[in-house]
Amino acid sequence: MLHDDGFRALDRQECLRLLAEVAVGRVVYTRHALPAVLPVNFSLDTDASVLLRTSAGSDLARAVDGAVVAFEADEFDPENRSGWSVVVTGQAGVVSDPAEHERLLRTGPRSWMPIQEDVFIRFIRIESAMVTGRELTHLSS
Repeated sequence: MLHDDGFRALDRQECLRLLAEVAVGRVVYTRHALPAVLPVNFSLDTDASVLLRTSAGSDLARAVDGAVVAFEADEFDPENRSGWSVVVTGQAGVVSDPAEHERLLRTGPRSWMPIQEDVFIRFIRIESAMVTGRELTHLSS
């Protein structure tokens, strides 16, 4: 349903389907008591949580472990004036279970950054406690 503002609200399943189609989003968190936004590649896990891959010593892993964060991804077509945006809000945490870590090494997101072989990989899981989205479709000039 289109509202007066030209946007259509997306349900949870539509949001998750759209997230699965893109590779890059932004994690929104608090850094030194200020809002911070970091573009990251990601994947969705089987439980619909957002997965990020980073090094063990990363500032991001320290900043978000145990914190409530937001994650946003979108896609826009300026020519057609259409697009969508999805926000996942939930608690973030570093995956600490060894079996889960091993599974994510095989199935989780791959880093776009070159990582040295001796660097320990960490995975960050953002629970999908709240998933919201909206779509803008083909507005006339």
